[in-house]
Amino acid sequence: MKYSKFKLAQEAIKHKGFLQKIPSVFRMIKLYYKGEYKMKFTDILLPALALIYVVSPIDIIPDFVPVIGALDDLAILALAIPLLMKEVDKFLLWESQRNNPNSKIIDAEIVE
Repeated sequence: MKYSKFKLAQEAIKHKGFLQKIPSVFRMIKLYYKGEYKMKFTDILLPALALIYVVSPIDIIPDFVPVIGALDDLAILALAIPLLMKEVDKFLLWESQRNNPNSKIIDAEIVE
């Protein structure tokens, strides 16, 4: 069974709400670079590096190796997407609190 990188990417982005949160990712990055939203640089760097790795033709395990060659890309995406979604959830919480200053969030936990 042959898997293409495009097919693997489609499988990985089926993460809950990933497609709906893409505009939020861009807003988060924009506000981070403006200095309005604070986060660790690695929280955005690791998913970006993972995306570059998946798109790149250079792999640790070459894609022409049946099944295993495609699984390394899927594993990288499976690790990177939840990291990015967790940070986006924190951003959305921060953004909603910023837009509604009268509402106070005393304690919140991101539950998967």
